[in-house]
Amino acid sequence: MKSLLRIFWLGTKELRAVLGDPVMSGLILFVFTVMVYSQAAEIPENLNNASIAIVDEDNSPLSREISDAFYPPFFQRPDHLGIDEIDIAMDRGEYLFALVIPPRFEADLRKGLKPEIQLNIDATAVLQAGLGDGYIQSILADEISRHIAREDVETEMPITLVLRRAFNENGTQVWFSAMTGLLDFLSMVTILLTGAALIREREHGTIEHLLVMPLTAFEIAAAKIWANGLVIIGAFTLSLNFVVKGFLNVPIAGSEALLIAGTGLYLFAAAAIGILLGTMARTMAQFALMVLMIVLPMMMLSGGMSPIESQPAIVQPVSWLLPSRHYMAFAQAVAFRGAGISTVWPELLTIFGLGAVFLTGSLARFRNTISS
Repeated sequence: MKSLLRIFWLGTKELRAVLGDPVMSGLILFVFTVMVYSQAAEIPENLNNASIAIVDEDNSPLSREISDAFYPPFFQRPDHLGIDEIDIAMDRGEYLFALVIPPRFEADLRKGLKPEIQLNIDATAVLQAGLGDGYIQSILADEISRHIAREDVETEMPITLVLRRAFNENGTQVWFSAMTGLLDFLSMVTILLTGAALIREREHGTIEHLLVMPLTAFEIAAAKIWANGLVIIGAFTLSLNFVVKGFLNVPIAGSEALLIAGTGLYLFAAAAIGILLGTMARTMAQFALMVLMIVLPMMMLSGGMSPIESQPAIVQPVSWLLPSRHYMAFAQAVAFRGAGISTVWPELLTIFGLGAVFLTGSLARFRNTISS
């Protein structure tokens, strides 16, 4: 009982340190609001409002139909330029795409020839350029086929494929990006916050004050885990309800209470990793570099950016040792597929086991560091 009281009161000191630091509080707020929203909403899943110029040297019914096929929201209304204006406009970055239709284009098509259309792309806008290339080719193929056949061309398929989605019926990428971003930032902030708390104690000289008190290494670590975990779980819950479900309109298929409870368990494992890194680093600069080496692989190998099955075979067994992989599987099952505790308990048990291993290692490392 005395040990629990010491953990509680030591944790309240940690809470005051975190909440009383405006930079740290602002960072947590920024990550769980602006960064989550930005990752979900600003990564384009479709072409959006792309600028395009057309040089129509044919001026035929077909070339005019091609020009009329580009319209919002995928493209801006095309501007018609002369052939000598294209290079200057593209160099100035005024247009993302420039389409040049040669003279006698329609006439050559009807003769059975294969005239060429020139498409100029400003490839410095990598994502939009890659998406727009496919859009423009598809639009050109459809317009040319329809004009030559003088009717809408329909391809007869030997089978009829009926596609049904149990979650996200429209395939909106924002829904997946929002949850993946929230879960990835959760790992980053938890490891940063707990590890930095330990480094701060050492740099400020307060670690010696703790050591002369009747406190064990476990009590010091447990206090930092519950205090920082409480702050992060609060930020996670607010972000889930106001940013993900509110601004981005992403539904949660399963139990929100189960998702938050599983997140609390994952915070234990992530905080243990943070404390372990905090015992290994001597300065905040060293800790920051170690976080980059650990957190980025955790995010990339968790299964949020790419499925585990798509990762190299040599990496897949290594990713099993990362709590982030099991937490991502748990969170996606609950949020996307509506899974219950009877389905996700193996992931929760694995997260707890890995967290216990990391915590044991961090305590052993902490004792060795103090004794030396």
